[in-house]
Amino acid sequence: MEILDTVRKSMEGAIAKGKEAGLDILGNLKGIGITNQRETTIIWSKSTGKPYYNAVVWMDSRTSSICRRLEKQHPEGGRQFVGTCGLPIHPYFSATKILWLMENVPEVKKGVESGDALFGTIDTWLIWNLTGGVNSENPIHVTDCTNAARTMLMELTTLQWHEPTLQALGIPSSILPKIISNVELIGKISEDWPLAGVQLAGCLGDQHSATLGQQCKTGEAKCTYGTGCFIVLNTGEQIVPSNHGLLTTVSYKLGPDAPTNYALEGSIAIGGAAVQWLRDNLGIIKSSSEIESLARTVDNTGGVYFVPAFSGLFAPWWRDDARGVLVGITRYTNKAHIARATLESMCYQVREVLTSMKADAGSIEANVGGEFLLKVDGGATVNNLLMQLQADLLGSPVVRPIDIETTALGAAYAAGIAVGVWTMEQIVEQGAVQATPTTFHSQITDDEREKRCLSWNKAVERSFGLAELDF
Repeated sequence: MEILDTVRKSMEGAIAKGKEAGLDILGNLKGIGITNQRETTIIWSKSTGKPYYNAVVWMDSRTSSICRRLEKQHPEGGRQFVGTCGLPIHPYFSATKILWLMENVPEVKKGVESGDALFGTIDTWLIWNLTGGVNSENPIHVTDCTNAARTMLMELTTLQWHEPTLQALGIPSSILPKIISNVELIGKISEDWPLAGVQLAGCLGDQHSATLGQQCKTGEAKCTYGTGCFIVLNTGEQIVPSNHGLLTTVSYKLGPDAPTNYALEGSIAIGGAAVQWLRDNLGIIKSSSEIESLARTVDNTGGVYFVPAFSGLFAPWWRDDARGVLVGITRYTNKAHIARATLESMCYQVREVLTSMKADAGSIEANVGGEFLLKVDGGATVNNLLMQLQADLLGSPVVRPIDIETTALGAAYAAGIAVGVWTMEQIVEQGAVQATPTTFHSQITDDEREKRCLSWNKAVERSFGLAELDF
């Protein structure tokens, strides 16, 4: 319910900001796109419209014991469903969150048994409410294929719920939304919301939306730096299985009859959240923007390595038994070294994911002059030191667009295609005209890079098996 209130305020704020800029938003708005935090799970009552319980957020690891149980029940263990959905059994994905709610919240169990319960990720919850919800004669209960791909319940080849998986997990199909493409006329905003009557016309999970916003074609990769870091490589119409700890998923499908683009994804749980931790928990900085100037007061980390495995490690390790470690500390270590090590922790994790992507996808298609480059976006990319460190540790160019909010841009592209503002070819094939981006190039030697990465891997190994430490 707080999320709905925030969305309402955001819509009102956007209208007000547009008026201040002299724009006639209400008179000219053609369509609205939605992009959302994926995996986060809500189960609510179709008769009252109220959630039975708080949303279980994507980063929440409370379902670890359920995952261990499922691994023991199935012959292929944690990879039981990988061949169907591209995902391992892990607390990250919605299916285990649904099971936790069914097993631990009596109201949810009762609602599922009576047929009153509906499941949705944030996109589904927003669409259902924005189009009238409980007050609508025909409530719209849908999700798009990119969000559905993160539940562990959708078959990648058909883009439909996989009945054998549902039966194996004991999740009834009656609670699930209909799966649609990313570019469709979904429904109109209801009268009790701002922008009433405007068409909802596009929907993508946040990382897929950023991939579209960055106009990533086959063989191109982007990384979004937010709370976590998410690297997506568009593999075109080919489903590429991963043997190196990555997720096989949907990139985007720009219309019901459009071809499906697939992707390899590496999800990193803690990116910018580690900077927030320095600010809110340790008080090393007063605002997130201060970390760059603090980290620049030292030339290196002084041998300090920080592995921010606060809720385990995601790709490519998938170790939910890992916990955060700060290693290499001496009496020489100060807060600037820790700040710099925090920035580097994001870069090392991104490098590990891209190394796995290259192994899984073969030779990634060259983008510029035969050289691989990484497109970046998200709030943390305003940090020039972070971007330079990323280029150093990758040994490849890092390209930052003028508009770093490409997640929102991708949702706008999708909605615009659906309502005919532009065509799919204009966005994907020709590429929208954008101002010249900023490119960061590596400034360290290959030898230095390899030595530092070996040290990082030693630090990662120290984080394993720490989840059961006593308080």
